[in-house]
Amino acid sequence: MLGRLNHVAIAVPDLAAASAQYRTILGAEVNEPQVLPEHGVTVVFINLPNTKIELLEPLDEASPITAFLAMNPSGGMHHLCYEVEDILAARDRLKAEGARVLGDGEPKIGAHNKPVLFLHPKDFNGTLIELEQV
Repeated sequence: MLGRLNHVAIAVPDLAAASAQYRTILGAEVNEPQVLPEHGVTVVFINLPNTKIELLEPLDEASPITAFLAMNPSGGMHHLCYEVEDILAARDRLKAEGARVLGDGEPKIGAHNKPVLFLHPKDFNGTLIELEQV
């Protein structure tokens, strides 16, 4: 069911500073910030040869990233995103196995303009999982 690792997401308190670190210190290719109001975040993607890093900054106090940063003030690894061929088939299979899909269970459009779902971290060893349809 799972395809390749699409990205590792890192919540950050200061998107501009984190982007600059990756660009200047690590010499990475850093994309322009993208505001995603429906997810409550601004994102920046760092392009690597084998995957991407997604830096997440909350848009406001209602963002789920705000609560994460309250517990982890300097930021930290937020989720892993895996690609799937058919997100609805993946969702149905996971639910049949007892996994919890967050939100209303319906895919939303993510940062790559593709359908995404999130799976409860308690069902996956404490790790929030994002699935993205390719």
